[in-house]
Amino acid sequence: MKKLFFILFVVLTYNSFAQQNFSLEEAIRYAQKNAYAIKNAKIDIDKAIKRKWETTTMGLPQINAKVDYQNFIKQPVSLIPAQFFGGMPGEFAEVSFGTKQNLKTSATLSQLIFDGSYIVGLQSAKVYLTISKLAEEKTQKSIKEAVILAYGNVLLSKESLAILKENISLLEKSINDTQKIYENGFAEEQDVEQLQITLSNLKNQLQKTESLYEIAKKMLSITMGLSIDEKIKLTDNLENLVQKNTSLELLNTPFTIDNHIDYKMELNNLKAKELFIKLEKSKYLPSVFTFVNYGLTANNEKFKFFNKEQKWYDSSIFGVSIKIPIFTSFKTNARVQQAKMDLEKEKNNLTQIQEKLKLQVEKAKTDYNFALANFQNAKKRMLLAKRIENKEKIKFFEGVGSSFTLTQAQQQLYSTQQNYLQAIVKIIESKAKLETALNL
Repeated sequence: MKKLFFILFVVLTYNSFAQQNFSLEEAIRYAQKNAYAIKNAKIDIDKAIKRKWETTTMGLPQINAKVDYQNFIKQPVSLIPAQFFGGMPGEFAEVSFGTKQNLKTSATLSQLIFDGSYIVGLQSAKVYLTISKLAEEKTQKSIKEAVILAYGNVLLSKESLAILKENISLLEKSINDTQKIYENGFAEEQDVEQLQITLSNLKNQLQKTESLYEIAKKMLSITMGLSIDEKIKLTDNLENLVQKNTSLELLNTPFTIDNHIDYKMELNNLKAKELFIKLEKSKYLPSVFTFVNYGLTANNEKFKFFNKEQKWYDSSIFGVSIKIPIFTSFKTNARVQQAKMDLEKEKNNLTQIQEKLKLQVEKAKTDYNFALANFQNAKKRMLLAKRIENKEKIKFFEGVGSSFTLTQAQQQLYSTQQNYLQAIVKIIESKAKLETALNL
């Protein structure tokens, strides 16, 4: 018996530790560190840092080594006038130059002196890094909104299950009471059957909602960056969240577009287009680089290059290379003009995003204000429907009401209960969208 209690204690303790509890704020914080999209955004930032360094290295000294080995299976033959060797004029002697095997090694140090595209490339690398950081910031905000929506859907399904189970329990009691009244001859069989149909519909809805509840929890887990098999428990409920998310002050919050993430991203895109014009213009400029080469060459009839007796011949060269664009049939000019046109389009996009963000805030405030009002109305409608259903139930059991009228009142109650829950979730969702629109 003691062993059994010990095992039970261990199992319960393990389950309590295995299950993670999350309030809405805790779920948001967890997701903003562990969501798959967040992880990818951080990888993109690291990648942008490496790309920036890659661009920087193009202007730093470069050293390359080279090894060339040649083994002439059959050496080429050259013809030279035979009279060089005392032969007859007009005749040619067949001669093979060099040894059968050759080995040459060299190392080259090169350094870029000037290249306009390199300077622009460094600036572009910084812009690219900024783009990655802004994208990560936007992902953080998107994840927050996604978690709020997913969390709300789980609570909606959970509350729906509780209401359905309560309604089924009450309806089963009503059917039992009606059955007794029918057996005593004070009700018709149709009254029982009508309530049984309603009960069957509720049970079907309960089964569907149970499936939706499980799917909603898995969707929340994925959004947070958890495995769908992870056990989680939500510590907030809809009633608490509706109180936390009801704030009329939010409707009067001023909108500052300069700090909005979408506006900053568009400004960065504008800067990128300006740099692209500079890049195309840089192709008018010359590019200059210098190099130093040192090499060793060995020749032999057999592969004996690593013998001490092998003789090596060294050589070295220093040079400067200047590439000067003179005439490209106006290709560079055409590319510059295209880049300027892209910049004009981006300016139009910037103006459009400003107006779009202002409209987005107005719509979000309208939706949130409507959600607050709709919640109050939904609550009144639910309480009213509950009173109507209760009155119809009393009339039915007193024998002055019909089962059809009672069924209508019950269905109306069930509908208003769901509408009430939806109204709560809508407040949470619309507040999240308003905060995103205001860049809070």
